[in-house]
Amino acid sequence: MLADSDGAPEVIFMGTGSELQLCVAAHERLKAEGIKSRVVSMPCWELFERQPEEYRESVLPASVRARVAVEAGTSLGWRRYTGIDGRIIARRDFGASAPLKELLIQFGFTVEKVVGAARESMAAANK
Repeated sequence: MLADSDGAPEVIFMGTGSELQLCVAAHERLKAEGIKSRVVSMPCWELFERQPEEYRESVLPASVRARVAVEAGTSLGWRRYTGIDGRIIARRDFGASAPLKELLIQFGFTVEKVVGAARESMAAANK
């Protein structure tokens, strides 16, 4: 875990690399509002799956259904970790060309988008 709150998280953020900076920034923003969150680095799903069930449950507790995965690549495979109430911020197309900062905004890789996805996921999980 890269960041965690005291007590059980209300939402879990997940990423694999450079996207984690957005997850940590979203965590800090929610923390300032009194919302507990956790940031999990998942660079290799296969290694995570090889861990004992107790460990996996301690990192991604089944009781926390509000989850957000941030992946600059494809969304393929993330639903397994976000669940039905989770949200995935990922690329769904290819071929754009522009300065990186413009592309990140265009594709929704912003702290605001990640925080919004967390709020949506928390609302869905609490229905």
